[in-house]
Amino acid sequence: MDEPGEETFGDRAWRPRLFDAERDAGAVQRLVDDGVAWRVHDTLDGQLRQLVRSRDPAMAADDPLVDRRLAEILDGGDLSTYGTWAWFPWSARLVHLLPREEFHELRTDRNRYKITRREQDTLAGKHVGVVGLSVGNAAAVTMAQEGVGGSFRLADFDRIELSNLNRLRAGVHDLGIDKTVLAARQMAEINPYLGISTFPQGLSEDDFDDFLLSGGRLDLVVEECDDLYVKIAIRERARHHGIPVVMDTNDRGMLDIERFDLEPGRPILHGLLGEVRAEDLRDLSTADKVPFVLALLDERRISPRLAASLPEIARTVSSWPQLASGAALGGAIVTDAARRILLGENAPSGRYYVDPFEPVTGAALTAEPNREAGEM
Repeated sequence: MDEPGEETFGDRAWRPRLFDAERDAGAVQRLVDDGVAWRVHDTLDGQLRQLVRSRDPAMAADDPLVDRRLAEILDGGDLSTYGTWAWFPWSARLVHLLPREEFHELRTDRNRYKITRREQDTLAGKHVGVVGLSVGNAAAVTMAQEGVGGSFRLADFDRIELSNLNRLRAGVHDLGIDKTVLAARQMAEINPYLGISTFPQGLSEDDFDDFLLSGGRLDLVVEECDDLYVKIAIRERARHHGIPVVMDTNDRGMLDIERFDLEPGRPILHGLLGEVRAEDLRDLSTADKVPFVLALLDERRISPRLAASLPEIARTVSSWPQLASGAALGGAIVTDAARRILLGENAPSGRYYVDPFEPVTGAALTAEPNREAGEM
């Protein structure tokens, strides 16, 4: 887990610092006067006006009632001393925001009625762990956007490399930073009130229970790592503690749900690996991993191109191929499944496919070209 203070300096900085706009006004001003805050963003007036109108959508923007409602919220106070200033040290940005509850209300306003206010409040109280931050990055960021979870633990030992940019939403300026740092920054910039902790060394035998339980038992694990030992070991401990696990595999929209919270005796990964335990998978060579990977993925169902790539790993390709489109789709379907599980909706254990290739190719066989628009 990250050491105290490490997340606030240099390339490892990812935790925003929050200042009460009234109580900490002096500290905020010093950030500006000392030239530390290069960019100051203050749109609080607009945020408050949008909040007022979100509570009464029939109200026009120029309705005098907007000003009266805004004054009621300020209760005689001044805009400059209302709400929170969020300081993001990695980008030198200082941002003026609504207080936590009003920020949460307005930031999730466009989720209604797909997610009700009560459901959104329930989700904000949930703890989610994400292991592996390639597809896992897409899932973690999408959950932060949608408000699925209010507290996150992020685990990955790796750093951003140029070859990761084929699927990770990152820039060349992010090369060399921890994947946990990238994800935590992206999530904090969406919602600086999130609770986030990181495990930048990844997970080992001594870390699993800490990851699952420290700071409160996780409500859900999203597992997206490549290490077979960790993949099985985290499930063994999650099953022991009754925590559900969700995984996307970046191929044909394959989604696995394991409801260890409802089925404490459920076989790991639907029993596809038989009686194999995590210990059996330690330190395997690439060649020795292939039979387990084929059994895990079900070689009859994986895409032909992924199947062809597996024998080439560590020969002509460094690892199995993953695409940005697959990562984006994985982030979406993991978030949707996570929301249903955390809200107690119907989301049974099993393997599911949300394969975009099938409906697109099916439509292409029957669709007539638009002659007026021109053919592509």
